[in-house]
Amino acid sequence: MKANDLQLQELINFSDGFISLHGRRLILHDTYAMAQFHRDLTSMVGPEQSRRILTRFGFFWGQADAAAMKRVFEWESLKEWLLAIQHLHSFQGIARTEIKSLEFDSNGWIKMDITWKESTESEMYLSEIGLSPDAGCRILEGYTSGYVSFCLARPVYFSEITCKARGDRQCRAIGKDDTLWGEEASGFLSYFQADDIQARVSKLTDELKKKMKELEKERSFVQEHRSLDRLGLAEIKSKAFRKVLDISSRVSRFDTSILITGESGVGKEVLARFIHEQSLRRKQPFIAINCGSIPETLLESELFGHKSGSFTGAIRDRIGLFEEAQGGTIFLDEIGDISPDMQVKLLRVLQEKEIRRVGENRTRSVDVRVIAATHHNLEEEVKQRRFREDLFYRLCVVEIHIPPLRERPEDILPLARFIIQRLSKKLKLPKLALDASIVDYLLTYTWPGNIRELENALERSTVVSEDQRLKPEDLQNNIRAAYEQQSISRSAYGKTLEEVERNYILKILKETDGNRTRASEILGIGNTTLWRKMKQWGECL
Repeated sequence: MKANDLQLQELINFSDGFISLHGRRLILHDTYAMAQFHRDLTSMVGPEQSRRILTRFGFFWGQADAAAMKRVFEWESLKEWLLAIQHLHSFQGIARTEIKSLEFDSNGWIKMDITWKESTESEMYLSEIGLSPDAGCRILEGYTSGYVSFCLARPVYFSEITCKARGDRQCRAIGKDDTLWGEEASGFLSYFQADDIQARVSKLTDELKKKMKELEKERSFVQEHRSLDRLGLAEIKSKAFRKVLDISSRVSRFDTSILITGESGVGKEVLARFIHEQSLRRKQPFIAINCGSIPETLLESELFGHKSGSFTGAIRDRIGLFEEAQGGTIFLDEIGDISPDMQVKLLRVLQEKEIRRVGENRTRSVDVRVIAATHHNLEEEVKQRRFREDLFYRLCVVEIHIPPLRERPEDILPLARFIIQRLSKKLKLPKLALDASIVDYLLTYTWPGNIRELENALERSTVVSEDQRLKPEDLQNNIRAAYEQQSISRSAYGKTLEEVERNYILKILKETDGNRTRASEILGIGNTTLWRKMKQWGECL
């Protein structure tokens, strides 16, 4: 998981009378009421004690959020876990946080320079109390210290050096570990001290994990017994696909023939539509046909049309797809599957810019841009003399290769979110959303069927979901098994192959409540094989 992949709607669950962050209940605060509380607190206990209370409040809050992030996600690195604080501040309306610099090592040494733009705390201080003689973002100091301290498992303290509450241009703080601060920390250290906050956060985290497991088990039980924007390309993040879009945009302005290559399901037709919509032909038709799905005897009629009486069933004249696409674009998917005879006829159309309907002698001019696509290696097909070399060069003036989804995992989440939006409208499920717990499962799976498989998996998950919030238990067994296998692999160092296998099988049996038939299906082995292994290990059968 990366910090930039966090999204509010997947992390926070809003329902009637209940707001939660994966089992931890939250409430919304009114800034006016908080400002009044801040003023009353200062007048009742004094500025020193008020600062101590607010800082400790923020410290506990930050630790709790850091613990939640650890519980919910598997972070790509410690740095990504630390960077997530920027998004959490934004989600919760605390401030627009920007980390200016971050230096740290595995021993817990850290130095961070951070700014809090539009800090709610400084604004409410100014509105209700006025200019402060000192910095005013005490909750933010505590929160950031608590969050980073939890991530590094050692004390880290943040001290605000400029603050809008006292007339500075911006709110800015410096954070260091306790060793780096040294004697300098003595001036503010007492404000962070509380009664074993770390232990209480850890206990809360353990309780929430236990609660979430119970809820997952309950949902599983219930489930068993109850049986660019329009094209989705706007949020694509990978450099590989951005490069594809870049070259597609550049060639779209010309009528050059394009060959789009890539595995099945990578979105070749979507890219062809994108090219058409960026071209000068965008106001004219875009016609698509899968050449591999139509029998050869019908393909010629589909593409070029036919004359009445030219063959049995041809009861009237019919125009073909080339004529339908006049002035626009025709997309020939799976072009590598057409027969040698059809290749000759298509070559003539590309060379002469004219077609002849089946059963007719006269030719008709067509002005059509051709975009073809295939999952085959056409260069190899040419070498094997299964595809005409002259046709290949006519089609492949520009080749655009779409990498498979496993080579651009950064695109999985944006695509999944786009698919969810589309499913929400299609199935009339306005609250449909991904739950944060499903993210790592989607990112772990290699998606051999690419985007088409991702679409099918999410639609299937939507149909079986209990509450329009897609969770891991809504996914198919093979996707869940891939995540579980990787989790086991990460913890398998130093163990024998038999130990790894035994632990994995026992884990699947536990998740299926001892149902050997279901466990065998998930594991991909026979019931007899499972029984033999259990007997070999001396486990109860």
